[in-house]
Amino acid sequence: MDKTAFVFAGGGSLGAIQVGMLRELAAWGVMPDIVIGASAGAINGAYFACNPGVAGAGRLDALWRGIRRSDILPWSWRSVWSMFGGNRGHLVEAAGLRRLLAQHFGTLRLEAAELQLHVVATDMHSGDEVLLSSGSIVDAVLASAAIPGVFPPVQFEGRTLIDGGVANNTPVSTAIALGATHVIVLPAGFTCAERRPPRGALEHAFNALSLLVARQLVHDLQHFADRAQISVVPPLCPLDISPYDYSKCGELIDRAAATTAQWLQGKGLDSQRIPGALAPHSHDEATPSCSADIPAAAPH
Repeated sequence: MDKTAFVFAGGGSLGAIQVGMLRELAAWGVMPDIVIGASAGAINGAYFACNPGVAGAGRLDALWRGIRRSDILPWSWRSVWSMFGGNRGHLVEAAGLRRLLAQHFGTLRLEAAELQLHVVATDMHSGDEVLLSSGSIVDAVLASAAIPGVFPPVQFEGRTLIDGGVANNTPVSTAIALGATHVIVLPAGFTCAERRPPRGALEHAFNALSLLVARQLVHDLQHFADRAQISVVPPLCPLDISPYDYSKCGELIDRAAATTAQWLQGKGLDSQRIPGALAPHSHDEATPSCSADIPAAAPH
């Protein structure tokens, strides 16, 4: 039996990009049997699994347009000092994010979602991927989004969990293990190589992580190309917005919706092309741009 999975990658505030993608996929009539999300993608995946269809995508759009950084990351010099000058191992508490999730999910459980829902987290002690398929949605998403050093780890059914992106930021492999025959990947976006020097420690860290995540995703897409049809909604490119900047969410949603609509009209769902934006690139005349696709099969 054919099964379609939506895979939502992590990416902080760049998760807004997935909302534009989702809005167009829903309008096109594409509905998944399975929804899997990691980190910020767990928020989007859980919301859509509980509120599927065009109406649900529209409400998620409104949610993201109303988010402010202070709702998610209310840091201050005091919180920075508490982390580096004290004995606390994280930058901020997750109370703001918990309130936001509780507002939209309440006491709902993963197994009660309208679509089959799975959330990816990471075991803090072993580094193993942990697939959460039952239990509190709020706690599961908090665990999946618990960025090490930023948020505290989350206790979930006897395990200490952190950000799912550490173990599997774009869980294509998990979707296939769950029996998906068509995997539709909604990436959150990747930094273009050397568009400008990163600003500050957080951007330096994200830039390095972004390259690692993109490389791993390309590897997985090539590795599993013969196990399922894998369609990657093209990430935005060029992209020069910090994953901690929530002031541009509306802009990201609209750009992604326009790009996704064009991709759908060009029969992107029927293709296994890997977008060139996933490879290191820049936009000067001396180097390839993001328009060149990556071969779907790994070279031998």
